[in-house]
Amino acid sequence: MQILGKEKQEQIVSTIRTAGTMISDAKLEQSQIYDKEGAANFVTKYDKQIQSYLIDAFSKILPEAHYLAEEDGIQDQVEKGYCFIIDPIDGTTNFIYDYHHSCISVGLALDGEMLFGVVYNPYVDEMYIAQKGQGAFLNGRQIHCSYDGLDRNMIAFGCARYNTDDTDRIFAIAKELYLNSMAIRNGGSSTLDICRCASGANGIYIELKLYPWDYAAASLILTEAGGVITQLDGSPVSLQEASGVLAGGAKCWEEALSMI
Repeated sequence: MQILGKEKQEQIVSTIRTAGTMISDAKLEQSQIYDKEGAANFVTKYDKQIQSYLIDAFSKILPEAHYLAEEDGIQDQVEKGYCFIIDPIDGTTNFIYDYHHSCISVGLALDGEMLFGVVYNPYVDEMYIAQKGQGAFLNGRQIHCSYDGLDRNMIAFGCARYNTDDTDRIFAIAKELYLNSMAIRNGGSSTLDICRCASGANGIYIELKLYPWDYAAASLILTEAGGVITQLDGSPVSLQEASGVLAGGAKCWEEALSMI
């Protein structure tokens, strides 16, 4: 099993923590917000600045690495060698409206498989970290998914405003899960909601279309915490193209899969 050395892990985590201050200290003006394709799909100058900062720093830590990143069309090959998969701000709309529920997501794949993942919410100083085969941790404490079923868990779902083709379907699924669970939530950050499945705060998370940078790091954190992440038909998620996502504790995942 390939292991990322402790020194490089610490350098990556330190870089992400520093980038987090760019989110928590941001003073966003309307002129610094730009439209992307689709309704209510935004990017800010901070998304671009953080992504550039991360890539510059990571290129010194792992000079041979490739990059798959949300902004500016950076889409290198994931299948060969090291590849950083980066979302500089997951939850950009939350960020724009000062909602304090956004994060930096950095996954490191090796030959197309997730090796290392870090998700950081700087507003509350939550740092999720996982290395393949080594467990998942939140601020240094090992975490695990819920062992219970839907009826003893909260459910989270995503419905990006710019993905409206299947609006009726996602809300029908959300209603079904709501009626078979303790409560339902929509936090506006798929990455954080999947990580909350890893910690046991959410039982399941579902969204009909996400991109690899939305779930790459969180997928490793979840599976190292004993969870399952697949597409909605139970097939593996892709690190190369968009996927529907069903993620959570094993029992919740099995029950949700049978419903949808």
